[in-house]
Amino acid sequence: GGNSENQKLHLLSLHEHLGGRTEPMFASVTQSVFPPDYENNPTQLNYGVAVTDVDGDGDLEMFVSGYNGPNLVLKYDSFKKRLVNIAVDNRSSPYYALRDRQGNAIGVTACDIDGDGREEIYVLNTNNAFSGRATYTDKLFKFRNGRFEDLLNDDINEHRDVANRVAGRSVACVDRKGTGRYSIYIANYASGTVGPHALIEMDESSSDPSKGIIALSNVAEQAGVNKFTGGRGVVVGPILSQTLPDIFCDNEYSPNFLFRNNGDGTFTDVAAQAGVDDPMQHGRGVALADFNRDGKTDIVYGNWNGPHRLFLQLSNNRKQRFKDIATQKFSMPSPVRTVIAADFDNDKELEVFFNNIAYRGPSANRLFRVSRREHGDPQIEELNIGEAAEPEGRGTGAAVTDIDGDGQLDLLVMHGESAAQPISVYRVTQGSSNNWLRVIPRTQFGAFARGAKVIVYTKRNGPHTRIIDGGSGYLCEMEPVAHFGLGMYFFPILFCLKSLSCSVGGFGLEDQREACRCSSRWQQMGPFPHGSSMLQMFGDT
Repeated sequence: GGNSENQKLHLLSLHEHLGGRTEPMFASVTQSVFPPDYENNPTQLNYGVAVTDVDGDGDLEMFVSGYNGPNLVLKYDSFKKRLVNIAVDNRSSPYYALRDRQGNAIGVTACDIDGDGREEIYVLNTNNAFSGRATYTDKLFKFRNGRFEDLLNDDINEHRDVANRVAGRSVACVDRKGTGRYSIYIANYASGTVGPHALIEMDESSSDPSKGIIALSNVAEQAGVNKFTGGRGVVVGPILSQTLPDIFCDNEYSPNFLFRNNGDGTFTDVAAQAGVDDPMQHGRGVALADFNRDGKTDIVYGNWNGPHRLFLQLSNNRKQRFKDIATQKFSMPSPVRTVIAADFDNDKELEVFFNNIAYRGPSANRLFRVSRREHGDPQIEELNIGEAAEPEGRGTGAAVTDIDGDGQLDLLVMHGESAAQPISVYRVTQGSSNNWLRVIPRTQFGAFARGAKVIVYTKRNGPHTRIIDGGSGYLCEMEPVAHFGLGMYFFPILFCLKSLSCSVGGFGLEDQREACRCSSRWQQMGPFPHGSSMLQMFGDT
């Protein structure tokens, strides 16, 4: 009777609330892939996560910053179909130093700072400080002498006063001059005039990488980014520039920054002119994407218990301005942390994931699809997020990567701050028959080309753009892969745009391994071997 009628009505209203789409997007695989246990998935306070190749074997691992426990390095064991922590509590392990039990780690990013082709890992610690001075330094781990060692602890750097002893939040990588050697941008949380934003890089004149001597400098002042603010989220990529990286920071208690690259590795803040300064709000997670496929980079970010923004870059003349197209539902204030833009169901349209932390009560995560429309702004619809809702989750960080190599992105969510909770892992339940393309562009040194722009053209859909993440979300860094969902189409044309050596190959499947590695699945031709190498494909889609 009445009860089931009520249930039907409730389901009906839920159906309408979710725009008529009730198929859940995410299902939890935590119990099978990553069951909570002391060694691998300890119940502790975790924050940011970065996806990089930690052990140098060509596969991607996830580096998790542990706040009140060890940092973790999660590797997928394809035989056991499990994630395993390889940063074990054993001093003879090459990854032992990465655990850094003493550090209150919150932010992490990975990039090649010395041009040896392997990514270093920068971990932001914020011991005993919300803002201003911290009691413990950050770590910059390099694989050297057969193990990971902290460069900031080297004698040469102790004397150069580069170790960040200031409370910060997000970190990101910026190849500011387009050489393939990255600087690390640190969004510090200033207290008055203590703790401006920092930019740490290798001082080439004082270094000898072949001997493992890496001298570091803070070049924030020369680069024009040494501002004082409540730094929160940061994201790097060609936003206003065609190939050189620009930097967007969403800040607390002060306007956002949009640093345009002047072409020489120095920056000018143009946030106010561009309309993205948002001075009254407190930014958190942020991501870059091209939502309307006009070739221009758009910015999506969450404000802490304030309106979330979807800033579309306008295509008018030379003035580079943005307008907020967030709908009422999309912008609805929440205690947001990480924000991710990705095509989870491989249908060619991007989704935006909001990771909300349960703060003074439950707060579910949310998922929206942003679909391109021929004439007019993209359509925004809320989707059924499924088991990734986590209303009681104390979400502190999240990342996407294809853990098991099936061509669909998986979602990892970290928890912490106010309650110790294990990490959760979700797989996508939709779109498994859709085609996809994954591209890994590299620098001239062979490292992941963080901040590179990759464009796929299809005749019917125009350009699809991805920017290889060098730090985003909030405290996090996504996989260094341009992941394209292609729907039922196949044979796209692919370009890699970078100020470095990502040359475009010839017609067909020419081997350009040093520039881009691609793996794909076309329905007509069956699967390519995972990691097969191609660069540019022409076709009639």
